[in-house]
Amino acid sequence: MVDLRNMFKYAFTLVFVMVVGCKEQPDEIAVQGAKLPNIIYILADDLGYGDIGAFNPEGKIKTPHIDGLASQGMRFTDAHSPSAVCTPTRYGILTGRYSWRSPLKNGVLTGKSEALIPNERTTVASLLKRKGYRTAFIGKWHLGWNWALKDTTEVGGEGWNAEDFENIDFKGPVENTPNDLGFDYAYGHSGSLDMAPYVYVENGRITAEVDRVTEDTGKYTWWRKGPTASDFVHEQVTPHFFEKSIDYLNEASKEPSPFFMYLALPSPHTPILPTEEWLGKSGINPYADFVMMVDDYVGQLLKVLKEKGLEENTMVVFTSDNGCSPQADFEILAEKGHHPSYIYRGHKADIYEGGHRVPFIVKWPGKVAANSISEATICQTDLMATCAEIAKVGLDDDEAEDSFSILPLLNEDTASEYGRKATVHHSINGSFAVRQGDYKLIFCPGSGGWSDPKPNSIGIDALPAVQLFNLSKDPGEEENLYAEYPEKVKEMKTLMASYIENGRTTAGTKQQNAPLNLQGKPWTQILSIIPEQNKRP
Repeated sequence: MVDLRNMFKYAFTLVFVMVVGCKEQPDEIAVQGAKLPNIIYILADDLGYGDIGAFNPEGKIKTPHIDGLASQGMRFTDAHSPSAVCTPTRYGILTGRYSWRSPLKNGVLTGKSEALIPNERTTVASLLKRKGYRTAFIGKWHLGWNWALKDTTEVGGEGWNAEDFENIDFKGPVENTPNDLGFDYAYGHSGSLDMAPYVYVENGRITAEVDRVTEDTGKYTWWRKGPTASDFVHEQVTPHFFEKSIDYLNEASKEPSPFFMYLALPSPHTPILPTEEWLGKSGINPYADFVMMVDDYVGQLLKVLKEKGLEENTMVVFTSDNGCSPQADFEILAEKGHHPSYIYRGHKADIYEGGHRVPFIVKWPGKVAANSISEATICQTDLMATCAEIAKVGLDDDEAEDSFSILPLLNEDTASEYGRKATVHHSINGSFAVRQGDYKLIFCPGSGGWSDPKPNSIGIDALPAVQLFNLSKDPGEEENLYAEYPEKVKEMKTLMASYIENGRTTAGTKQQNAPLNLQGKPWTQILSIIPEQNKRP
């Protein structure tokens, strides 16, 4: 005889387990999702290594909020941008690939340039979206996008002159934007803040009518003449981007899924525009005032992050896209005892350390020890591999070719597992250097940039074709050792040649570099490294 009571008990138990199991499954997924950290990447523009107090104990600019970020996390003392200027660095950050592998072998884009990153190339944003991240870009893009044109048969000038924008149809949709590269939300302007057009683009559309032409010719405040939208006020752009970022955090706090926010500041790059509240605050000059203003806004953003309960599960990275620009007025700063490049030679645009050694801070509560320091040589291209390891996403051979995860460095017990063996540096004119251990080999005479000896200057041809420095003994790059260590020069030249020919610095199958730059000129900067390269198709 069937025991109905046992059957009922069994059935009830089975239903209960099924119901509870179904109920608990989403919660379990949510918990697993919550373990993935939010990631905020704050990229300052033309901020020198020595402009932050935590990196320059002799600095005269007060940066208490960024210093506080460093004291709560890890400070990297040997971090580098992949280039000494804007566009190629931004390319490297988002793709994990050196920009000189792209069509852009030197220089920067303008506010009119077409998109540099193909839509099919993986970026940090599209990578993180695979794991359910919400993604946002806010700020200065400077990687090109495609404006709508009135006459599609006439492209016009490159974007350095006001008349170059006459053919742009500002009422039309903007194509090949950050939205096409993995960003759910995108809000910003196309080039540097001194490059027209001066309009905000939000998810492929400008936010206000272009109703005037503006220009500024001041020593610090200058920007190029060009079309300007009714809602675009140069002095308010930096505050506005922080406000948009804070708004994003407020909304992000309401959702359980993790987010990646790339805040690309246009400051303290020219035009140097501290708001009235900050003018004169430093007692040094407007550039120092501007740095202090940026620091204060960073503090405001971090405060909101904490108030919204996001701080504990958020990795915050703060850095700069290259060294400080001479537009900051190094002479006046020096008179006050402040040196934006600290003890290093050169500045923005240069192959010397002042061009590409940058402040770099990572704060991640519970993962990164407070007030810790890493002396490992890292590169900003490392962001992509780091995010891939955090999110446990595999990388294909044609992704992040020059990116090494810095996750091992965030804990001293695993620091030896960091995979980067050497780092490539690049100046504004496309000159190369390779860094391996204490040694740095530069493949040009002079700076390759804006400091003396400049490219094509009188007497430059009489200088040695290469420069070898031991940075541990000579951080100021004053003593060229190339004649004393010919074997070291040969060894590092061979290494650099392999990095170019393999199309990557990470392990994996060989990849192809774009053969020419955007101006259709030969890639002359590699002739001293690989003489036969330009003869190849």
